[in-house]
Amino acid sequence: MTTTEYPKAAPPGRSGRAPSLTSLPSLTGLRFYAATAVFVCHVTTGNMGLFSGERGKDIARWFNVGGGLGVSFFFILSGFILTWSARPSDTPLLFMRRRVVKLFPNHLVTFVLALLVFAGATITSWKQWLPNLFLVQTWSWDPLVTFSVNQPSWSLGCELVFYLCFPLLYRAVNKISPARLWAWAVAFLAVIVAVPVFASAVLPSDVTLPGWQTNEIQNWFIYNLPPVRMLEFVLGMLLARIVLTDRWVGVKVWQAVVLTAIAYYVSLQIPLLYSLCAIWAAPIGLLIAATAVADIRAKRSPFRGRVMKWLGEVSFAVYLMQATVLIGAQRHILSKHGPYTLAEGIGVALLLWVVTTALAYLLYALVERPAMKRFSRPRRKDLGVPATGQLENAR
Repeated sequence: MTTTEYPKAAPPGRSGRAPSLTSLPSLTGLRFYAATAVFVCHVTTGNMGLFSGERGKDIARWFNVGGGLGVSFFFILSGFILTWSARPSDTPLLFMRRRVVKLFPNHLVTFVLALLVFAGATITSWKQWLPNLFLVQTWSWDPLVTFSVNQPSWSLGCELVFYLCFPLLYRAVNKISPARLWAWAVAFLAVIVAVPVFASAVLPSDVTLPGWQTNEIQNWFIYNLPPVRMLEFVLGMLLARIVLTDRWVGVKVWQAVVLTAIAYYVSLQIPLLYSLCAIWAAPIGLLIAATAVADIRAKRSPFRGRVMKWLGEVSFAVYLMQATVLIGAQRHILSKHGPYTLAEGIGVALLLWVVTTALAYLLYALVERPAMKRFSRPRRKDLGVPATGQLENAR
């Protein structure tokens, strides 16, 4: 979720023309659904205590995979948007300044809030909170470190690595012939699918995480390790180049939505290792690119509109705020009540979503947006050109 400027026109594709460079409001709207998938995954876990018994186990199983879906979406979207909006006159230093300004203000505020609300009572070692503060916790396979303090912030550690590597990755992806972009995209898809195969064959297989079908090393390698998650980021870059060079194959938004729904059903039937990332790369990648093409061609889109734009704009803050609200509510309020009926559990979950969204808006309005306006826009003397329009879709 970042703020960037439009790139120069892309070279013509097979039709002899480049796609028009327009804002992509539908991708902003899609961010809301991805953040909500992560929220629903977390609010329906057994640890929250909203849904108990066999019904609670079924609900947790139905929605647990939403976390993997949402994170994969954001990683692929990040690569897509950063490639789409790359500035020809940009420098690595200016690029990193914008990315750091996007990540750290929200991260620091939610880090402090998490410590005050719940983490301060359980985290006493600097080996847990210090890596989280500097977003390097995702390099540890110890879940007490990886998911310390504000749990969702582990993905920001991955994004930080992506941003550091982006100038070199962009140069490499830009050198690929348009005629070979699809071959490269399929190759990266194959590697993404091969990751859990490798993990299950080579890494330790004893179950050490309660309630999980994998151990901490397998989970970390597939789900948290930045070089592995970078595969999805590069896939997003390749898809952006496919669209920019007019090489899209014609998959429509509704078709990509159907494929994503099918992938969701399949994810409930396969081992956890494959539902973390591998199952999502193809349908989510197609959905992002197809949605971008729909905006380019001014086609109707269910993800466009004033409300969807607002929800999408606050989605980064929702993503970072959810753990503080959910864990704080569970420890200080929900654990003292219950058990809940199904209707009561759904009602409490909706209330928690409203509270999370309201607090996220405050974070967006008082921290994220002012920081971006103050520090992310390049000065004219830095670029030598006037500032242009902005695109706010990737993390």
